[in-house]
Amino acid sequence: MTSSSVRAVHANGIRFEVEVTGQSDRLALCLHGFPENRFSWRHQVPLLAELGYEVWVPDLRGYGGTDKPASVRDYRIDVLVEDVAGLIDAAGKKSVTLLAHDWGGAVAWEFVSRRLRPIERFVPMNMPHPRSLAKALRNPFGPQFRRSWYIFLFQLPWVPEWYLARNDHHAIAAAFRAMAVDKERFPREVLEHYVREAARPGAIQGMLAYYRAALRHPSTVRPQPIETPTLLVWGEEDTALGKELAEDSLRYLTNGTLRWVPRCSHWVQQEAPERVNTLLRAFLTGQPVPEV
Repeated sequence: MTSSSVRAVHANGIRFEVEVTGQSDRLALCLHGFPENRFSWRHQVPLLAELGYEVWVPDLRGYGGTDKPASVRDYRIDVLVEDVAGLIDAAGKKSVTLLAHDWGGAVAWEFVSRRLRPIERFVPMNMPHPRSLAKALRNPFGPQFRRSWYIFLFQLPWVPEWYLARNDHHAIAAAFRAMAVDKERFPREVLEHYVREAARPGAIQGMLAYYRAALRHPSTVRPQPIETPTLLVWGEEDTALGKELAEDSLRYLTNGTLRWVPRCSHWVQQEAPERVNTLLRAFLTGQPVPEV
């Protein structure tokens, strides 16, 4: 069994807590979403190590054991993509495969489109290209605007902090259970992990800062077409992000594949790990990616 360790990695001016598994000159960097942390990739790490990668799974800025800057400006997309660049530089590997979900996916799409570092393969999960999402949110009468009500709630001062922390962070646990199709994938011990991590000092503020910075300090960089081989994985029953966003995202990819995961929610790699790992194994080994 491949051993893992937790390291302190200094990148882009802050300290990241990173779980490292395996040893290789090929890096697989996994970026989590909201309100998760590195634990969300627990089902994929063994597969990636088996396939010959050194796997780095950081707690992102504002989460878990990683530093939590207090200023919203410290969560601008320009800063977040430099976090990814800094982690890749710290790893110092020959090649990099980038996997990302939710907010990690938003950062990863931006990172890959800016071509800040060479990426061998890219796997976003249940997060569309930033332009696809921005276009959908510009229509106040469209379905995505209604799905994204919480983004606007999160812009308020203090109220979102109270809402997420009240009743022993009940809203954090409820986010997983309420959205999941297969609720057995989120037993009490998993929910307790996420609640415990959210209760760390500064964690709720850090999580919310991503949403606040996204509206206050949007990207001004024009994204380029993405030539990196890309597998977009999408749980079909995502209630936060519509399937139409996944389909539209293919417009920005010159070498993209979209695979649906039926009967699965937004939490795709946690809720359907066997099916997601089947897709990953095929894509990362250069085989035809099956329907699952």
